[in-house]
Amino acid sequence: MLLRTFREVALRHNFSTAARTLDLAPATVSKYVAELEARFHLRLFHRSTRRVTLTDAGQLLLDHCAQVIDLIDQTHDAMNERAQRPSGRLNLTAPHGLTRTILVRRLADFMLQHPDVSINLNLTNRMVDLVEDGVDVAFRVGAVADNSLIVRRLLPLEMVVAATPAYWRAHGRPEHPRELATHRTLAMAPTGETPHWQFSIGGKLFDLPLHPVFCASDSSPLVPLALQGVGVLRGSRMLLGEWIDDGRLEPLFAAYSPRNLWLYAAYAQRRHPSAALRALLDFLEQQMRPTVPSVPHAVSPRLH
Repeated sequence: MLLRTFREVALRHNFSTAARTLDLAPATVSKYVAELEARFHLRLFHRSTRRVTLTDAGQLLLDHCAQVIDLIDQTHDAMNERAQRPSGRLNLTAPHGLTRTILVRRLADFMLQHPDVSINLNLTNRMVDLVEDGVDVAFRVGAVADNSLIVRRLLPLEMVVAATPAYWRAHGRPEHPRELATHRTLAMAPTGETPHWQFSIGGKLFDLPLHPVFCASDSSPLVPLALQGVGVLRGSRMLLGEWIDDGRLEPLFAAYSPRNLWLYAAYAQRRHPSAALRALLDFLEQQMRPTVPSVPHAVSPRLH
């Protein structure tokens, strides 16, 4: 503001006229010019009762400040555009298992609708620190235990147990989740943790410890193994829908899926989010679950 005020006085040759142009009090204009002169230790204007003219130092400052002010104006315009029109890069993170779900297709739809937005997607099963890692949105399944984050529900998840029809014919279809303990299970668990599946039975969680024939720290290899008839896996219908719909996997126990299990979008920007971030969150919320509004964060038990 100091340079802008100085330039107006230089162009108008009058403090009062410059003050009216800038919608400032004349005393404020005089104060800003005096502050500049004190900062540079140079007089910038010759003053008379009727007119002010530039000193040699003032002319030098005027020659240089025009470029500075133009750059500031251009930057201001660019920042306003970024705040109002979806553009720029969004940094997202998601578990590996979400890459074969509807989420990726919806991200493609969003980018086609907003071609000036680019996306960087970091696939990891670890819980990243959104602020420290510079992440705009984290897609997570199950509870989000960080109270500092804002959470939006995107899609309710129905968990099923699935195997090939041939597997079920050979090994029998269990009638209760506890009978899965005798089946060849394919499971995911972090290194060093005992794999287990949770079911909702009579409104209570039933925990089934597993002794899987195959266990991985990521869900990616489980589907190919299940499709080969190696065993039984468990996952969301969102993840397994492609193979369930074409008949290669046959699901069981949807009725025992834990309730209130969702795909969430978590983000940390409580104030002044970019237009791109606002557009992405609104788009996904509308496309994946049109009738559900944004909800306050609530911590719930972690479900596997």
